[in-house]
Amino acid sequence: MAEALDRLSRDQEHIAGLFKTLTFRGVALVTVAEGEVNELHVGLKGTMNALFLKDLGQKTRRGLEGRVRAGRSAGGLSFGYEMVRQVNARGEVDAGHRRINEAEAAVVRRIFEMFAGGTGPRTIARILNEEGVPGPRGRPWRDTTIRGHKARGTGILRNQEYIGRLVWNRQRFIKDPATGKRVSRPNPPETWVITAVPDLRILDDDLWTRVQRRLDDIRESEGVRKARETQFWTHRRPETLLAGKVTCAVCGGAMISAGKDYLACGRARAGTDCSNRKGLRRGPLEDLILAALKDQLMAPDLVEDFCVTFREHMEAQRVQAQANRKTVEADLEKAERKIASLIDAIAEGFRSPDLQTRLDTLSAHRDDLRAKLSAAPPALPPFTVDLATLYRQQVGRLHATLQDPKTRQEAVEHLRTLIEEVRVGPPLDRGGREVELIGEIASMIELSLGAHAKKAASGEAALDADVRRSVKVVAGTCPAVM
Repeated sequence: MAEALDRLSRDQEHIAGLFKTLTFRGVALVTVAEGEVNELHVGLKGTMNALFLKDLGQKTRRGLEGRVRAGRSAGGLSFGYEMVRQVNARGEVDAGHRRINEAEAAVVRRIFEMFAGGTGPRTIARILNEEGVPGPRGRPWRDTTIRGHKARGTGILRNQEYIGRLVWNRQRFIKDPATGKRVSRPNPPETWVITAVPDLRILDDDLWTRVQRRLDDIRESEGVRKARETQFWTHRRPETLLAGKVTCAVCGGAMISAGKDYLACGRARAGTDCSNRKGLRRGPLEDLILAALKDQLMAPDLVEDFCVTFREHMEAQRVQAQANRKTVEADLEKAERKIASLIDAIAEGFRSPDLQTRLDTLSAHRDDLRAKLSAAPPALPPFTVDLATLYRQQVGRLHATLQDPKTRQEAVEHLRTLIEEVRVGPPLDRGGREVELIGEIASMIELSLGAHAKKAASGEAALDADVRRSVKVVAGTCPAVM
């Protein structure tokens, strides 16, 4: 039940799909406005609701455009300004007015001067964070907050409001029908609405021009231009074992790709106050976890535990199967004796409806028991396979599966479900790092430094020095520190 169809959805596709699903399930849809909903309601009201939503959006945009043309905010507040609440002659709140926040404006001027003088956005963000200067909305400064995006006009260094120009309608948002998420689309420049707001100017034209010239020079530099021509953002890379699961143990932020084969703390690279600034190679980190999984599963005590547990399980199943079969055989023998007695009684002249009913019931029960015996598998013989050899073969296949390009991705997807998080700490004074592995896989393995150090020394494993370190494992009953 609902108030009306538009309370469920104003999207024609969604409401039609919902009605179709409910009809298939035998569920009636009833609303206060329409009563019991049928196909006619879905077609007509669904169309009307969709048109209403579109019309509402157009009216909202016209209202926002009017605000911008009047020099007021259409929503949002740029760093360097603060809202001013005014009351008009009718006693109503007249929203959208702003004024310069002098403390934040001083930070804006400083950022522009530092960048014009040759300091990069990442260094600027780090300096501001080290000095405790709060960023937009009180958050730490990041290089992307300062640099922004050219096409979207975002970022401190690209905000034209600082030179008294209010730009609106750079982009629009539409909903992806597949995911339901909003996706931004740039609008052509001729549709932009630009209004002069000289009372909000923070920068002079000379400083603004020097900063924009440097931004353009960086964008047109050979390295950036070649990277942009490759359109690397359109290339979907295959998912790696630790993709999206490695975090910084210092700040809790994500460890992001830093070059082709390296991971680094995203917040540290963005210029925040995180001290975990040095990156590490992704490959050796993954190899360490996989090698530890393989090596530790091959430990003699684990092999012995597997063999004992497997034999006990198989023997228990064999004994239970034999006991179940003996029980069925005994019940069958008992039923056949009773049937024979009843047949003898009938043969000697005893006749009664109860006797015949009893005979029919026993006959049906006997047939069921015979069917169970014929369908049941034969009792399992004692298990004599060399379990240690079988176990080693199966574990050995793990490495081969991950090395084969045809099967690696599938194996990686299965192993990823066992890994919840991998926390990487900063380099230690004695060298190396500390890693904390969290997830079901941690209850399966113990990462042993000694084994890896020996292999590295003998040339059997080429582990990077950054990941040849002490390892902390937290999960279940696994040892806390190795």
